[in-house]
Amino acid sequence: MLMVFAPLATFAQQKFGHLNVQDVVQSLPEFIKAQGEVESQAKIYDSELKQMSDELQRKADEYQKAAPTMPDTKKKDTETELNNLYQKFQQAQQDDAQALQKLREEKLAPIQTKLQNAIKNVGDRGKYVYIMDVSAGIPYISTTLSTDVTAEVKAELNKLK
Repeated sequence: MLMVFAPLATFAQQKFGHLNVQDVVQSLPEFIKAQGEVESQAKIYDSELKQMSDELQRKADEYQKAAPTMPDTKKKDTETELNNLYQKFQQAQQDDAQALQKLREEKLAPIQTKLQNAIKNVGDRGKYVYIMDVSAGIPYISTTLSTDVTAEVKAELNKLK
């Protein structure tokens, strides 16, 4: 009988924690600042792409109006120019998306590291077996068997500044 209940007693002594990482991160001033910088750069890129798109559209409209009366060589040159502009636009879209992703990663990596260290410190200090992120889509966590460590992690993050 002792062999049957021994694993249950050991399991009952284990500590489990949970937190909502998104809530924690979104409350950090450095996250808000980083998010603002990324959004600001995204607006700059959007503005530049809009200008390129408007120019491309304007030239395409001009070409369509003038095409019936254009000599074939001029048509071909204009079509080549439009094609080059379109390719530049597509390349700019790709470059901007990559640059934004890189900027986002650069700005968020230190925050992610700081958060992981805070969670680890709380876990070590509280002797938790697991600390789960409820924002990751875990369907159910028993609040009677798991402790919400969100406040502890936020406090730890304030210490790590």
